[in-house]
Amino acid sequence: MISDPLSEMLNLLDARCLVSGGLIAGGAWALRFPQPNRIKISAVAKGRCWLCLDNGSEPILLEAGDVALLNGRHSFVLASDLAVTPTDAVGAFKEKVDGMAHHGVGEDFHYLGGHIALGPQGMELLSDVLPPIIHVRAALAEAGVLRWLLDQLVREMAAKRPGALLASTQLAQLMFVQVLRAHIMSSAPLTVGWLRAFGDDRIAPALRLMHGDPGRSWQLGELAKSAGMSRTSFALRFKTVAGVAPLTYLIGWRMRLAERELREGSMPVSALALSLGYTSESAFSNAFKRMTGMPPKRYRVAMAREAGPIEEVVDVEGQAMTTHYRLLKAAS
Repeated sequence: MISDPLSEMLNLLDARCLVSGGLIAGGAWALRFPQPNRIKISAVAKGRCWLCLDNGSEPILLEAGDVALLNGRHSFVLASDLAVTPTDAVGAFKEKVDGMAHHGVGEDFHYLGGHIALGPQGMELLSDVLPPIIHVRAALAEAGVLRWLLDQLVREMAAKRPGALLASTQLAQLMFVQVLRAHIMSSAPLTVGWLRAFGDDRIAPALRLMHGDPGRSWQLGELAKSAGMSRTSFALRFKTVAGVAPLTYLIGWRMRLAERELREGSMPVSALALSLGYTSESAFSNAFKRMTGMPPKRYRVAMAREAGPIEEVVDVEGQAMTTHYRLLKAAS
């Protein structure tokens, strides 16, 4: 089976795109949204608006069919007119009909919003490789799939047919993956890290090998050969793109897999160590402790104590996400 590092990483992070509602607006308006503290996705189904982040960057014009992914670390303003003084978005979304808020006069603008639900440690690992905003314009060649997904999502939310909730979450998930693909394939400079590495054609063969068989004792020469490069050139390019050396990346990936197994599985630590390429439980425990700050058995106990009911998460758009998350988990 061919390894797909992006799919494997998103599965490891338990990254799920959840639609939380939207906005119908008209006339001259502006809304200020607080810092989300989670990765946000916004899609314009009709009309246009300005998006202004609080990081001092230039305003971005979002048009029909455009999708924007925010890393969640900045408050922002959506506005039809930059001269309008923004009002509080939280207040505007208190009155909703079928998850949609109405603001201003008319229905010139239609926006859908949601966020990326992540498992433990997911926010740090994903947001660290994302710029403040990824803007995928509808005019781009690779945006055709996004436009189709957005149209289907609007239809599902409006029709209220049986299964619409689950269908909407699946469509939103595909939109999220397509946004990441478009970002990886863009010509713009990408943030150093695993997402940039996954899109680098030169080192991608080596990444597929490491993800396909993380327990193998990979040697730098083998990985360089798969990339058609010398050891020195490969090591330099890998660190420049991914931010870490190849074998350091491999160890980090092993530890992420170990964290998931210790949180969710019941495999004995000794067996887990062997599955990840360690010849002894003590060698694995030492490596795991260096990465996480605690030995594997203590980590498993700590995670079991922290586990509890799924926390209800509410976006500014105002719709509780617990049901969405449970349905999507059940379907995966």
